[in-house]
Amino acid sequence: MSAQPSTRWVAQMRDTEAGRLARAVDVDPVGPLWRGAQIFRVLSYLYALGFQMAINDDLQHRAVAWALFGLLTVWTAVSGIGYFVGFARSRYWVTAEVLLVCGLMLSTSYVADAEWAWNNQTWPTTLWATNAVISVAILAGPVGGIVTGLVVGGTSTFVKGELNLNFGRNATIIVIVATGMAVGLAAANARRSHEKLSAAARIAAAAEERERLSREVHDGVLQVLALIARRGREIGGPTAELASLAAEQERALRRLISDAGDAGSESVLDGAGETGELDLAAALRDFADDRVSVSAPADPVAVPAHIGQEIRAAVLNALDNTRHHAGPDARAYILVEDLGDDVVVSVRDDGIGISAGRLAQAVSQGRLGVAKSIVGRIESLGGSAVLDTEPGGGTEWEFTVPRQPRRQGFSGSSTEGRRN
Repeated sequence: MSAQPSTRWVAQMRDTEAGRLARAVDVDPVGPLWRGAQIFRVLSYLYALGFQMAINDDLQHRAVAWALFGLLTVWTAVSGIGYFVGFARSRYWVTAEVLLVCGLMLSTSYVADAEWAWNNQTWPTTLWATNAVISVAILAGPVGGIVTGLVVGGTSTFVKGELNLNFGRNATIIVIVATGMAVGLAAANARRSHEKLSAAARIAAAAEERERLSREVHDGVLQVLALIARRGREIGGPTAELASLAAEQERALRRLISDAGDAGSESVLDGAGETGELDLAAALRDFADDRVSVSAPADPVAVPAHIGQEIRAAVLNALDNTRHHAGPDARAYILVEDLGDDVVVSVRDDGIGISAGRLAQAVSQGRLGVAKSIVGRIESLGGSAVLDTEPGGGTEWEFTVPRQPRRQGFSGSSTEGRRN
């Protein structure tokens, strides 16, 4: 039973732009390096072939040299195809290549005399031997490339019988090692970039799927629950309880969808630190339902992510107070204003209001919901939370929060029973 939703989710994801992006990055991150290296392999093979034809007459065992070059040709073709297509991109193939390259280089001592080996590059050319260094570097990174470069360069030195420290005239080892290090660094950076792109593709795909589900829930379940709640209140009597339950479930479902959206935002902003931003207007629009109206600018109201999350939490607490204490028919109204350096959020209801001294009494009884969950959150951001209420006149909270924390503490105020 659980397999069907998973299958549908995968099928739907494939039809989205994010799904296509996820498939595009679901390949070998160093694939372009492998393919580019095989072009170098072909060119180095052609150079080795020309070198073999030019110096074969100077060798002691010409037939053996051609036989070994035939082995080199077969390996170049098979490994080149394997690396290009992908089936040879493993430590077994790469290890075999290093052993073959070193073996062919060591065969120089048999097919040629010592004087020829000293005066010429190692057979079948160090350029072709560099392919093994490149393969290891792509597979294992810069350290593997450097170590293999030292092995191949050391083999060449062993064949010559003497280490030539005049690197100004013979920089073979330096060039081979530098090649391994450069290609290895490129491979490591490609893998890191691939991981980041893959993570972004997965997040985008999950966000698209969440938004699709949210739309379906909004167009179906939420509308039905809202209709049941409204009709139940109109009919009254025993159906009033059903209406209350439907309204409560509607709010819970809206909050669940909203929290899921926030979770997606947090995952996108993960690691962004203080540079991450949140659209406060969009975050508060999630509270809109048949009993909550939200008015906000059409343009995004961008604030640092942690500030937006704290404001949203304070608004949620204010709405909870309206639902539980303002009366069964009370409606709430949220207004978002962008004042440049500050943002102002007003949460007003048309309920029964709060009687004088009621908040102070609640604090004395240990109920600190308003003091901590609302006022404390806003003041911790350097802002102010002002309460305007009177019995029978509804309740209004006004949160004024600076976009950036102020260096000196700003003491907000909670004023009870004040009317403008």
